[in-house]
Amino acid sequence: MNSESSCVILTWRYDEPYDFYNLDSGEISESVQQFLDPHNAYYTITNDDSNLIAYCCFGPDARVSGGDYSVEALDVGLGIRPNLTRRGLGLRVIDAVLNFAQNKFTPTVFRVTVADFNKQALRICEKAGFQTAQKFQRDLDGKHFVVLTLKYN
Repeated sequence: MNSESSCVILTWRYDEPYDFYNLDSGEISESVQQFLDPHNAYYTITNDDSNLIAYCCFGPDARVSGGDYSVEALDVGLGIRPNLTRRGLGLRVIDAVLNFAQNKFTPTVFRVTVADFNKQALRICEKAGFQTAQKFQRDLDGKHFVVLTLKYN
């Protein structure tokens, strides 16, 4: 991830109810630093024309406050450019992210945390082989989340 890509991602705006995923552009400097911090392990995903189509992260920054993350797994977070959602790219992006993560981090278990209302993302994760491990409600705002895991053989 570089500064230019992080600034582009901060401009992405999703329609309701997915506006929940809109990043706070009011804190651009802080958000850019979060993307660039190597401990947060953010990466960009581009198409054949080098256009930014998605991003992902690995580790604690992919977690949501309130979930039980005591079982060892590689946490994975990702976002697809808003105008590319619902176009059949989700499973391909997840597969690419998991292949990259397997080569870079060699985990035995992957874990994703998805907002409960995001049925599309949940279906794609299930198609990729993830299974529900837990559900929880975030104290901060009462939003419900689903944690899914995938064992890698």
